[in-house]
Amino acid sequence: MVEVVLTGNEITLQQIINVARQGAKVSLSPLAEKNIIRSRRVVDKLVDESRVVYGVTTGFGKFSETFIEKKFTNSLQKNLIVSHAVGAGDFFKDEVVRAAMLLRVNNFANGYSGVRPETVNALIAMLNRGVTPVVPEKGSLGASGDLVPLAHMVLPLLGLGQAKFCGKVYPGAEAMEKAGIPTVELTQKEGLALINGTQFMTAVGALAVYDALDLLKVADIAAAMSFEAQNGITDALDERMHGIRPHKGQIDSARLVAALLKGSRNVTRQGEIRVQDAYSLRCTPQVHGASKDAVNFVKSKVDIEINSVTDNPVIFSDTEEAVSGGNFHGQPVALAFDFLGIALAEIADISERRIERMVNSSLSGLPSFLVEHGGVNSGFMIVQYTAAALVSENKVLSHPASVDSIPSSANQEDHVSMGTIAARKAREILENARRVLAIELMCACQAIDLRGNKGLGAGTQAAYDCVRKVVPFLTEDRPLYEDINRSEELIINGSLLEAVEAAAGKMEF
Repeated sequence: MVEVVLTGNEITLQQIINVARQGAKVSLSPLAEKNIIRSRRVVDKLVDESRVVYGVTTGFGKFSETFIEKKFTNSLQKNLIVSHAVGAGDFFKDEVVRAAMLLRVNNFANGYSGVRPETVNALIAMLNRGVTPVVPEKGSLGASGDLVPLAHMVLPLLGLGQAKFCGKVYPGAEAMEKAGIPTVELTQKEGLALINGTQFMTAVGALAVYDALDLLKVADIAAAMSFEAQNGITDALDERMHGIRPHKGQIDSARLVAALLKGSRNVTRQGEIRVQDAYSLRCTPQVHGASKDAVNFVKSKVDIEINSVTDNPVIFSDTEEAVSGGNFHGQPVALAFDFLGIALAEIADISERRIERMVNSSLSGLPSFLVEHGGVNSGFMIVQYTAAALVSENKVLSHPASVDSIPSSANQEDHVSMGTIAARKAREILENARRVLAIELMCACQAIDLRGNKGLGAGTQAAYDCVRKVVPFLTEDRPLYEDINRSEELIINGSLLEAVEAAAGKMEF
């Protein structure tokens, strides 16, 4: 895999995935190395001159008015880390921690942070050799950055905390020793530079956005399968209809669903069986498309944030200044991640309605709950319950975190973003939506078989074959959670998308 060379302002979402999930190696560009050295020289000069600089020669938060003598400035940085490592809850996945480490290093590569090259290189070594700090998910307010999770991320760098190495959890010092990475003693500004940023909320959100873009394609595939199962009316996909309301996502969804159905003999035209379909079929392009546009908007915010400087203070080397500001505040991405969660919740919402129309015999004309000999067999009855429960849970999770704030640090930090909570919620909504779509795919295959398959479209045939390889036709009741798991795994591992893309040829997803 190609090494990711960090410049500070050119990293991509795909490169984050390559490092976080696939273990791609990381290095700094020559210019980034020079910028880091320049900013460090400024910090050293400010300390030597005993200038009053927040977090360098002063305390933090409410203690910003407390001047720190030079002899205590190193202790100040270590104490910052150990005092702020107070996280709670379950631990972040390794991919999230690796993404956050990568983004923090990319932040440093811009040369506005004042860290020493050896500290940055130690973080890079941890990424490249697979030392992953153990970081609790909860505790960030999303302003002053992700102080709590970033502090936990830094602990192993100091020989403290815990970290994973070769699949096992070790005390931080032991993990670093096994990986052959010397621990670091922080000096002026470094502790603050390591934890004052939005990297955890951005890491969670960036990974969710990446997965959401693929999940939206799966949603169109599932909808196309439901068209097949319900003799859907394809007139609603007419490109002329969408051209006169030209939202890009809507146009793309209509085009994709129509392309997946090309050649199908199960779908109908208006008036052949009925005049109109219910909204959950007919309005698929409008609903899916709106979510696509929303997710792409969120991606545009992520693209900015992953290449931004979120320190406080910021070191301007050209004028040898340390300027305090609010770039650590997570509001720009907090709002975006709340929007992401809402967009994904709607994908699950309309999918569950399509599921209901298939399992409800009064709406579908198929056997109740998609099983013959109903009564003895419950079929897909409770599968719809699960989908409904997930959708309803998403409605609760979709309440925006970013509208909340709570004062902290004796009211010095009196407005916070809750951006990390927003990102974590969006991730959970995505996982729920993915499972609902896995259920829709199963129901659609069962409904197609029960109705009598007259011939699927090229794209839907590939999807059907992919699902049927792992989920057989239901003749009598069995533990369907195993089938749901297998159907969902097709989405997670990319098999479904790969199969459909291969069958669809040059069709653009």
